[in-house]
Amino acid sequence: MDLGELLAAAAEAGAKQVKKQLKRRRRGSYLTRRPGEDTPMWNACAALLREQLRPHGSKVRLARFLGIPKQRLSDYLKNGSRMPEAETLLQILNWLAQKQAGRDISL
Repeated sequence: MDLGELLAAAAEAGAKQVKKQLKRRRRGSYLTRRPGEDTPMWNACAALLREQLRPHGSKVRLARFLGIPKQRLSDYLKNGSRMPEAETLLQILNWLAQKQAGRDISL
């Protein structure tokens, strides 16, 4: 009986370990999304933004309009190390639309 109990306990422990290892790990929605191949819409937006930010001083004006440091704007566009939060992205899209309509609201 002792041997039977030992085997049953070992089998139960082994089954728990296998179940734990086979449990599908969640990717996690808490992970920060980074720009790259997985973000085609942001890549298109960043390309349009870079095109509009060619004139001298336009990056500084946009950064002031958005209320962020110029370096943060560089992180979004050049370094590819960050993506803007939702409110900032909406402000960027509004700025782009106004700029393409011939108005510069960052002046």
